[in-house]
Amino acid sequence: MAAIKIGNAPCSWGVEFADDPRNPSWETVLDECKAAGYHGIELGPVGFMPEDPARLADALAARDLELIGGVLFRPFHDPAQWEDVLDGAERTCKALKAHGAQHLVLIDSISPRRAPTAGRPNEAEQMDAAEWAAFAGRIDHVVQMGHGDYGLTVSIHPHAGGFCDFLPEVERLLGETDPEILHLAIDTGHSHYAGFDPLPVMQKYLDRIDYIHFKDIAPDVKQQVIARRTDFYEACAQGIFCNLGEGETDFAGVRDLLVESGYRGWCTVEQDCDPTGETSPISDARANREFLRTIGF
Repeated sequence: MAAIKIGNAPCSWGVEFADDPRNPSWETVLDECKAAGYHGIELGPVGFMPEDPARLADALAARDLELIGGVLFRPFHDPAQWEDVLDGAERTCKALKAHGAQHLVLIDSISPRRAPTAGRPNEAEQMDAAEWAAFAGRIDHVVQMGHGDYGLTVSIHPHAGGFCDFLPEVERLLGETDPEILHLAIDTGHSHYAGFDPLPVMQKYLDRIDYIHFKDIAPDVKQQVIARRTDFYEACAQGIFCNLGEGETDFAGVRDLLVESGYRGWCTVEQDCDPTGETSPISDARANREFLRTIGF
């Protein structure tokens, strides 16, 4: 089990967008991540933490924190925003490379066309063949950049409200890409949101998984927000992503699978929340770390 390392991410402090005025300071996030018992943290949205490598390196070293990787949460589905995607990709890759972080995680961000059907796979709008080919091509472009130009491990992360969310489209993208170049970053909470159990998917794609997001989901809140077609961020504010061990994710089963398969690497806690909500991010981060210790992580 020592080969499995546990980290956290700025989204557990409500940081989804670098320029959100509600965000806590990046120093607060680093301080509280360390105080809660973690030894690694994700970059968060590029621009949230300093892009001056020396400044961030000093801050990480002062807290004995390792930069794990970074998430590129951008609208791959929208050709009109391609320059924004590329800008985020280049800046994220440079930051990760500068700090020796390995994991570049790609997420198609929430689309207005898909947001109302989050959690409703049978109702969700699908791309036509040409749109899908262009979408997959934009993903591949960034995969080649991250893998080929920067030597990073690049993974696709299914996410509610985007066009790579439900299992059929996740498997379609995996089936159309080189398994040596594009990996799968499974998120245990978003899997349940999309209507599939992460464990069988992890078993099927073990050879493509080398990064995992630990997230739990409250089944009662999930049922309500799906029925009401609640906005994703409002669902976060309503507590859809509960503390680990309090929802429907079988973390003991995940642990057993990872141990039996010899998984080595990071598992990062993510608990998307409202940055101005009533929850205490550091209290939740501590509780999540303690829960993982109780089951052997």
